[in-house]
Amino acid sequence: MVYATRGLVDVLTDLAADADPDPVSTGVSATPAGDLAGADGLPPETPVFTDFVLPDVGRSVNAVFGLELSTPAPGAPARFVSHPVGELEVTKADDLAQVVFVAVPPWGAGEASFAAFGRGGERLPLEVVDAEPPVESFAARER
Repeated sequence: MVYATRGLVDVLTDLAADADPDPVSTGVSATPAGDLAGADGLPPETPVFTDFVLPDVGRSVNAVFGLELSTPAPGAPARFVSHPVGELEVTKADDLAQVVFVAVPPWGAGEASFAAFGRGGERLPLEVVDAEPPVESFAARER
């Protein structure tokens, strides 16, 4: 089972809709359920996908130096890709990860337009949870 917060699913489909007709690809990271408000029914160590990096972050540095700055913190096992024209499936052109979230139009139509897949293209069971990640400040990250 793959878990993702409703807020993450909503913002990823909004990104895809805003970029349409261009595709979107970005990294997605998880937070342990025990650190989330509202994930009380899940074991505390269960990874719940909660965060993403804006797709345009580091594009110019990547082009010059070959560094991928839009990848979330180490251990982020997922990618999000949108297929403005295509099927709800993983393609050979997608950036792959352990888990690949795929969205297709009509954006925001639930299971018909958003799904999780394994690296090999098999559809994974996805549960969207109404949980909130902890609020972090830049000051807390600098410590």
